[in-house]
Amino acid sequence: MEVVHRCCAGLDVHKESVVACVRMAEGNGASREVRSFGTMTRDLEELSDWLLERGVTDVAMEATGVYWKPVWHVLEDSFELVLANAAHIRNVPGRKSDVNDATWIADLLAHGLIQPSFVPPAGTQELRTLTRTRKQLSREVAQHTQRIQKVLEDANIKLSSVASEVLGASGRAILRALIAGQTDPEKLTDLAEGRLKASRSAIVESLRGRVLPHHRTLLRVHLGLVEALEKEIAGLEQEVRIALRSQPGKVERLCTMPGLGPTSAQTLVAEIGMDMSRFPTPGHLISWAGLCPAMNESAGKKKSTRLRPGNPWLKTMLVQAAWAATRKKDGYLRAQFVRIRARRGPKKAVIAVASSMLKAAYFILRDDVDYKDLGSGYFDVVDKARLKSRLVKKLEGLGYKVDLSAEADAN
Repeated sequence: MEVVHRCCAGLDVHKESVVACVRMAEGNGASREVRSFGTMTRDLEELSDWLLERGVTDVAMEATGVYWKPVWHVLEDSFELVLANAAHIRNVPGRKSDVNDATWIADLLAHGLIQPSFVPPAGTQELRTLTRTRKQLSREVAQHTQRIQKVLEDANIKLSSVASEVLGASGRAILRALIAGQTDPEKLTDLAEGRLKASRSAIVESLRGRVLPHHRTLLRVHLGLVEALEKEIAGLEQEVRIALRSQPGKVERLCTMPGLGPTSAQTLVAEIGMDMSRFPTPGHLISWAGLCPAMNESAGKKKSTRLRPGNPWLKTMLVQAAWAATRKKDGYLRAQFVRIRARRGPKKAVIAVASSMLKAAYFILRDDVDYKDLGSGYFDVVDKARLKSRLVKKLEGLGYKVDLSAEADAN
């Protein structure tokens, strides 16, 4: 087999150690040198110097949790790096050991048999950490909100029955009063008067409960944590806006697509980057995101075609945005959803809409253009053209010569 890289290295990365194998082509064979290093910064710099001394030009490693990232950051300025999907190279022949893993990775790299995984540039990686942390903190806010509702129900305070948002302006005012020791439902209702849609009598009855000292303690703890988290989320949003200043207009163009707002557009940019040249076609991006059905056919039998695992941060955000996009009337995305839902159900339909949104985002970022909606009548036009073409071919197959008049074509 042809050798693509004559001097390369394979790394088997762990939490506390990195096993490196340098492979050097010699005539029809190859020599190998294996050495282990620690994972402290000084150890990784020593690894880099050792690889340079041996003339290594290309280095491959497995994507093992987060442990590959510090190794990548130390080596990226000196070598051509390849990040391998562990599932693609897990079948290591012979005895299973760390040394054999590193050697096998080096052999695969030397013959060009490792398909590199997508690793965004450093700026995009930093943006990812900000948006993902923002998402995690938002989830924690939702969890503490649910715990506040649980405490209120335990105290027989039915605030969620009269307020759409327990942590809205009225809800927070009532919670602070409860924490301060106020139990009179009339006085609590005065804090929400004119802000809630429910009648005053209904609000009074909903706030007539049995609030004990431990309820106040729990409400104070959870509300304090929510406010602290919201403050940190606001700080992260400011950092995200600063990080996106280098590419002005990209997020705004993505927001022209139905279903996408500033937060979801920022997440989309953070996960796929702004350089679409990394993906040869929109189909490659959709496949990488895990938003297309798998191809699983053997001996003429089709097996499970369920979606393969993809980027969970990107996929969940796109599905949520797709549900929002399907609510826009007279739009292409809603028409697509309704069309597929009738045949395959709502879950498969919303995945198809999410896939279409990602495809549109590909062209928006690549060509720096706004979203252009094809309209709800797009499928009617396409179906009519396809029907006409199919009927013409059928008649021609029966031996007829078909000449469509201008009037028939116009209809």
